[in-house]
Amino acid sequence: MNSSEACRIVGINTRTGKRWRNGRAVSGRTAGAPPITSVAPPPGPSRYLREEDRIHIADRLREKATVRAIAAELGRSPSTVSREIRRNRHPDSGAYRPHAAQARADARRPRPKLGKIARNPELRAFIQHRLDRKWSPEQICHALRDTFPERPEMHVAHETVYQALYVQGRGELRRELAGCLRSGRARRIPQRQANCRRPRFIDPMVMIGERPAEVCDRAVPGHWEGDLIIDKDGSSAIGTLVERATRYVVLLHLPHGRTAEHVRDALVDTARTLPSHLMRSLTWDQGAEMASHGSFTVATGIPVDFCDPASPWQRGSNENTNGLLRQYFPKGTDLSVHSPEHLTAVAAELNGRPRKTLGWETPAERLHKLIAA
Repeated sequence: MNSSEACRIVGINTRTGKRWRNGRAVSGRTAGAPPITSVAPPPGPSRYLREEDRIHIADRLREKATVRAIAAELGRSPSTVSREIRRNRHPDSGAYRPHAAQARADARRPRPKLGKIARNPELRAFIQHRLDRKWSPEQICHALRDTFPERPEMHVAHETVYQALYVQGRGELRRELAGCLRSGRARRIPQRQANCRRPRFIDPMVMIGERPAEVCDRAVPGHWEGDLIIDKDGSSAIGTLVERATRYVVLLHLPHGRTAEHVRDALVDTARTLPSHLMRSLTWDQGAEMASHGSFTVATGIPVDFCDPASPWQRGSNENTNGLLRQYFPKGTDLSVHSPEHLTAVAAELNGRPRKTLGWETPAERLHKLIAA
């Protein structure tokens, strides 16, 4: 549009429109007024597109440049530029005007905003009804997509439902509905990415992926997997060690507790009773009982490898053995009453059982064969 038509639509005088457009006073009483200047953006890269970025996008679009070329010139992702054009162009004509796009972006930015569930009473009622019936948020979200396939305003992610329950400043769902969840928690436990977790221990950990190949293929004896079986109240525990090649079991007596120092001392005592070629490495999970793994390695020369978080299958032999040990040490019983002699007898009984994975040999027989060879 020309200036006159634009001023008529906005409802201002053409002189006022000219001053707004040019950014300076042109005549009359305002002739001596200082020019209108914009605040300079802070130096350095910005997370958000700035007005000069939007001006550059508009200029290059008029020159028929591609989205990828514009993104490369701005140092942005092509998806960022594509999304900017799609969201902030004129809703009717489809033209991209940088100052109008900046105004739309500024209007969209203020927080807090009402969430999707709060803005849609029908969606909120649907979710609340299913939560009352003990449905999980993920089940509810799939039901929404099945029930309203052509209505995207009725589709939400299950994390949105959790946030509506736990972030009560938003007031989107009744707080008492959190009791309908299987966990019963009223607070969200953050689920961090594995690569974003803070280190578990002060001493650097060697992860399971860095183990030598001879550990993985179980060809050489002397590589062990370890863990604790714990009683109901967590006050007593028994340490379990399983040799990977032979499934030979050794049990650790922990009469004074399961702190890192107690577990370290028990491991050191056990390692000193075995020949050096039968104790080459130890694999454990990232439980707090292994916080002293560095001093254990210094005392014995045995390296400790750690499993990835929440990956018990990486110690499959040990997990299987712990299941067998529950025949002798049922869950919920006090484990501190068992003497070292009783633990030795239980380990001997397990090591005398034929195992299918060993071709029906016993762990004791397989260990003696490997030692003899």
